[in-house]
Amino acid sequence: MTDLGLRLTVDGPVARVVLDRPEVRNAQTPAMWSALADFGTALPPEVRVVVVSGEGPSFSAGLDRRLMMGPAVDGQEPLLTLGAKPEPELLELIAAFQSGFSWLRRPEIISIAAVQGHAVGAGFQLALACDLRVVTPDARFSMREPALGLVPDLGGTQPLVQLVGYSRALELCTTTRWVEAAEAHDIGLANIVVPAEELAATVKDLTEAVLGPLPGAIRETKALLLGAADRTYEDQLKAEREAQSRRLKELIAALG
Repeated sequence: MTDLGLRLTVDGPVARVVLDRPEVRNAQTPAMWSALADFGTALPPEVRVVVVSGEGPSFSAGLDRRLMMGPAVDGQEPLLTLGAKPEPELLELIAAFQSGFSWLRRPEIISIAAVQGHAVGAGFQLALACDLRVVTPDARFSMREPALGLVPDLGGTQPLVQLVGYSRALELCTTTRWVEAAEAHDIGLANIVVPAEELAATVKDLTEAVLGPLPGAIRETKALLLGAADRTYEDQLKAEREAQSRRLKELIAALG
């Protein structure tokens, strides 16, 4: 996948996604999103943690600007020309783009973004697709799409609201302003801020901690938390009962 600007690897229970276009601050393309979707679909069942990072000083500067308008680039259509397509075809295309991000939310895996430098637009949304974000002091987030006349459409709006609340999410998106690492931590965007030289070690420690509990317990707990905001309290209690029932039965079956 290096020709697409991605390094995708699996090592036992840990998969790694490295955006590898440092010469353009890891700017993304639809071809990369397609490759990410395929990687997520093909993950072996033993994978429990996915670490997403960027090569070089930036996580991702967002969509490759050459693909906003103008001629096709490496056989990929510019984004603005897609608006001329029939709506069903356009909606199907956007759904395919989204699938490059949405698999990171699946309950059976915990996804961790290691963010340094710029996380802009699609880069911000990729970080938001992950469950946890470890960032360096120079990390900077910005949802740039509205400044280009577009909306964030890669699955970033729901996790952003879940993390910072509706009012703050609206302010960040409509002003498209920068959110520095310290503020990101204060408002809940970042779980941990660490010096750049400690980023890899911190992500490794977090990965090992997440791998500690039994996979079924993590899967059920993540599913409970993901759905909590959309359930009534009584429905959440019911979901907890059902999840615990499944766990107890699986544990008994494992004891044989």
